[in-house]
Amino acid sequence: MLITRRAAIVLAAASLVGSGSVAAQPYPGRPVRIVVPYPPGGPVDVLARIIAQELSGTLGQNFYVENKPGASGALGTRDVARSPADGYSLVLGTNQTHATNASLLKEPGYDPVRDFVSVAGLADLQHVLTVRNDLGVTSLAELIALAKREPGKLNYGSTGNGSASHLAMELFKSITGTQMQHVAFRGAAPLVQEIVAGRIDLSFVTLPSVLGQIQAGQAKALAIASPMRAPQLPEVRLLREQGVANGEADAWVALFAPAATPPDIIARLTGAVTAALAKPEVAANALKQGFVLNVRAPAQFGPFVAAEVAKWAEVVKLANVKAE
Repeated sequence: MLITRRAAIVLAAASLVGSGSVAAQPYPGRPVRIVVPYPPGGPVDVLARIIAQELSGTLGQNFYVENKPGASGALGTRDVARSPADGYSLVLGTNQTHATNASLLKEPGYDPVRDFVSVAGLADLQHVLTVRNDLGVTSLAELIALAKREPGKLNYGSTGNGSASHLAMELFKSITGTQMQHVAFRGAAPLVQEIVAGRIDLSFVTLPSVLGQIQAGQAKALAIASPMRAPQLPEVRLLREQGVANGEADAWVALFAPAATPPDIIARLTGAVTAALAKPEVAANALKQGFVLNVRAPAQFGPFVAAEVAKWAEVVKLANVKAE
């Protein structure tokens, strides 16, 4: 039997509908990239690779990490914001890319709230208020009293203008009504060295960067700027446990997708991520990088991001902070 060209086209189209088109295939139908907007080898990159490996095993498709650093994380984040909202481009965002960049960068090229939907909050890097050994204080109350008694005399270090450690201390100063001089460093290593040497009085430092020195007795930990105590230093009390409320300043990491990504894809990813982070071995690997797992679903984490943007914008404005 002869089949006309037009009939052949109709039959071919019908066969596609019957078998399911490429667009209707179950997600994920091809490899998924997770953009890390920072260089390889850092804690965020390592966590991304842990997540990628787990998602690959759970969802049966290759999830791979693509490092795209630059512009305080804005370069890689902007790339994902402008990618198709189909679940095949994700970004491991942080408090920098999805909170402070909004007020520190003139043109980040994306809106952290409008242009993204959260897949899950993943983990926190806790800041510990660290002081030099010979400062003459043994408690947070004594530190605040000293700072008020001699306003402007103490200096505090940070990992750079506009960094999380800088903003954490500006928040602390505004809450406690203290004045201190800021000294910016390029990274945590030289900052911690100067605290140990006794040339920097205090700083908020991410726990992995200073844990060894604290445990070796080379510096003192006075408080944790977090809603939860640090597993590595369980005896160190929180700021709020010592009378300083609303001083939380965790550095956090979360997985995001472009805003218009279908809800069923987000739900599938959220479920897989939550299951992965519930594994004891995954939690242990994250802790080795200094992270404390803090898994939060989109309904909880989305409003948290919006609140973080507003919170740090106020700190930046009050302290007149300028990014480097």
